[in-house]
Amino acid sequence: MERLIEILEDIQPDINYEECTNLIDAHLLDSLSIISLVAEIEDEFDITVPAVEIIPANFNSAAAMYKMIKRLEEED
Repeated sequence: MERLIEILEDIQPDINYEECTNLIDAHLLDSLSIISLVAEIEDEFDITVPAVEIIPANFNSAAAMYKMIKRLEEED
């Protein structure tokens, strides 16, 4: 989770990712940020994030992203 927070802070540093649960719904992350984020997640965690996983429910919070990452790691 710590590495995910670092990636998020590199992309958009002025958000409290530990507490924020509406990153997409509140438009705190835009589409370009999401594209960068997906690429970073794929590189860092050695997974592929399929297009069907790129939905607000998986990206509204760091916890949701981490849960998705762990699930995708298990599926690999």
